[in-house]
Amino acid sequence: MEAAWATSAAIITTVIVAVIWAWRVLNWSWLKPKRLEKLLKEQGLQGNPYRLLVGDLMDIVKVQKEARSKPMNLSDDIVPRVYSYVQQNINKHGKNSVIWFGPIPRVTLTDPELIKDVFNKIYDFAKPNANPLIKLLATGLASHEGEKWRKHRRIINPAFNLEKLKIMLPIFFKSCNDLIRKWEGMLSPDGSCEMDVWPFLQNLASEVISRTAFGSSYEEGRRIFELQKEQAELVTKVAMNAHIPGWRFLPTTSHRRMKQIHRDVIASLRGMINKREKALKAGESAKNDLLGILLESNHKEIEEQRNNKNVEMNLEDVIEECKLFYFAGKETTSVLLVWAMVLLSRYPDWQARARDEVLQVFGSNKPDFDGLSHLKIVTMILYEVLRLYPPILALSRTVHKDMKLGNLTLPAGVQVSLPIVLVHHDCELWGDDAKEFNPERFSEGVLKATNGRVSFFPFGRGPRLCIGQNFSFLEAKMALSLILQHFSFELSPAYAHAPATVATLQPQYGAHIILRKVEI
Repeated sequence: MEAAWATSAAIITTVIVAVIWAWRVLNWSWLKPKRLEKLLKEQGLQGNPYRLLVGDLMDIVKVQKEARSKPMNLSDDIVPRVYSYVQQNINKHGKNSVIWFGPIPRVTLTDPELIKDVFNKIYDFAKPNANPLIKLLATGLASHEGEKWRKHRRIINPAFNLEKLKIMLPIFFKSCNDLIRKWEGMLSPDGSCEMDVWPFLQNLASEVISRTAFGSSYEEGRRIFELQKEQAELVTKVAMNAHIPGWRFLPTTSHRRMKQIHRDVIASLRGMINKREKALKAGESAKNDLLGILLESNHKEIEEQRNNKNVEMNLEDVIEECKLFYFAGKETTSVLLVWAMVLLSRYPDWQARARDEVLQVFGSNKPDFDGLSHLKIVTMILYEVLRLYPPILALSRTVHKDMKLGNLTLPAGVQVSLPIVLVHHDCELWGDDAKEFNPERFSEGVLKATNGRVSFFPFGRGPRLCIGQNFSFLEAKMALSLILQHFSFELSPAYAHAPATVATLQPQYGAHIILRKVEI
């Protein structure tokens, strides 16, 4: 009798659990999305009807594959290639339209005032939970929220202050100068050379971040970054199948390799960090690389707040911040430089103006911090490059509770998308020449160029403004100044214009350029 009762109880429990899970799945996959769809439509926010589980993902993948299938015409109107589905959706449903990322609706915002509010209200509009694929690349400061974000930002800030950047400038110079020497060695007797500069610029940025992040251990750091580069390519490839439910759990060759890379990177970083921690505890002074500064700042925080055990970063936190050093430091700078070289190849008058400025400030001498800070034309050019070819195409935020945003009332569970590339190319915000290369628009600075609106945000905005933007900008100025000192350059006939997203906005077929030696 007792056995029968136990069996019945077990069956009832199993049925109850099954019903609860079935209800949760039904609510997540259908009832909640349909409720959000109704609420958004009542706000005048239109989009395609929600489709079970996949939403618009299959269409997005199809449009992306089609756009990437061939190069585009030589033009800076890149949105139809790199952001085609969102552009089509806006053309069909209006500027504030809805796209379904699986069962999650994402509202596209293009109004600078609304974008400003989202950036400033960091506790109301939080970063979405990191995609499991993105977690394999890096999380760290860029993904944290609340108290953890505040703690990490406070600890990491000293690594990027002005004085620390000045200390790192010789490292920038050495890596950039090594690249110049390498290119000079490739010149033919007539002083010219045709090459794909993209892998060289990737290696340059990797070298710089390896040296600045890990100092004398940069060779090991460079190996980590090579693994992370492979990881980014695999993540982009696997993301194409994200619309297939359960795909990421299958033991495919790509998935196995991604997990192996993740393990290798974690093990290498853990070993490097443990060595540094032991050296610090033994009384050695911290090194002036990013890892050393980070560990020193973390120790100071612990000393100053001894009674708060949650104040310090643990080993896993430090590992994730090191991975983020790579991703932000290497990817952002390399793509900024490659598009700068492509654009200056196409606009030789601006290339000449930039070179004249560099030679006027530095002559044939090594660029220094004060001189780099006073390069007005080079700064205008880099701003315009970031406007036309932002490294990241869009940022997204999650609404965890019903929120009022302008005239909209956004229900909890919705995401908002801040489409950097769309806003940067918007003729209503930038004028009729918005899709053309015109650095002159920044001649009086960003504030004047944007009329005070939030229409230029390649590194984000507000309290969560990218902590490494000055690092990236200083490195780009150093590299571009040395390149202009030593070479003139133009596009090769082999160049195929094909901006494409591989984590960041990259040249799909490389950047084939003809270099010519400049005699100073």
